[in-house]
Amino acid sequence: MLIKTRGIIFRTVKYSETSIIADIYTEHHGLQTFIISGVRSSKSKVQAGLLQVMSLVDMVAYYREDRKMHRVKEVRAAQVYQRLPFDVRRSAVGLFMTEVARKTIREAEEQPALFDFLFDTFCFLDTTEAPFANLHLYFLIELSAFLGFMPGGDYAQETPVFDMQEGIFAPAPEHAYGMEDELSQLLDRLLHCDREHCHLVAVTAPQRRRLLNALLTYYRLHIEHLPEIHSHHILHEVFE
Repeated sequence: MLIKTRGIIFRTVKYSETSIIADIYTEHHGLQTFIISGVRSSKSKVQAGLLQVMSLVDMVAYYREDRKMHRVKEVRAAQVYQRLPFDVRRSAVGLFMTEVARKTIREAEEQPALFDFLFDTFCFLDTTEAPFANLHLYFLIELSAFLGFMPGGDYAQETPVFDMQEGIFAPAPEHAYGMEDELSQLLDRLLHCDREHCHLVAVTAPQRRRLLNALLTYYRLHIEHLPEIHSHHILHEVFE
C-alpha cells in the first residue's frame, strides 16, 4: 500500500553503501522504521540535511502492516528549519526532546494529537523570538499527558509536595519520591502556562537542573524499562 504522511525523524543509521534506515514518527501510522535507498550516493536528489534527526518531512512510502520495515519512495521537507540546526542551544533542546520522544513513544498507531504536539513544538523551537530555556521542562510535562501520567491536582498549603509516585500534589508522602517544595511550586506554575509563555516562569539555572532531574525520575517511575536519557547533560552545559 502506498501512503502519504508527514513524519519526524527520530534516529538514522547507515545501511549498505548508499542507504539509511530511519526511525520516523509518522502522522498516520505512529512510530515506524523505513529504509531510504540511495540517499548517500553522489547522484542522490535528496540533500543529506533533510534526513537529520529532528527533520520534519513529507513522505510517500510503501507500507505493509505485516512488515517491520518499509521503503520510502519519495521524501521532502515539510518544514525547513531556519535557526534550529545553527544555534547550539536550540539544537540541544531539540535533541533532548527527540531522545525523550524516541525512548517513550513505542506505539505503531495513529495519534494525531501527539504528532501535532511534537511537530508544532519543533516548529516553535525553531521560530520563537522569546527565551526558550524552560521549553524542555514544558515539553516533558505536556508529553506526560499523552503518555498517560499527567501531573494532577494543584500546589496549595494543604498539598505542598508533588508526589512523583502517585502523580499528584499531596501532603508530604512517606516514601522518597516527593518533589521538594520549591520545585513543586515551579512545576505547578509550568502546569498552568502555555508553550508561548513558559519562559515567563522565573527559574534559576540550579532550579532548572534539579527540576529536570526530578521530572526524569518521574518518567522512570511511570514508564517501565525506560532507557537512560543522556542528552540532558548537554542541556545543563549549554544553559549554565
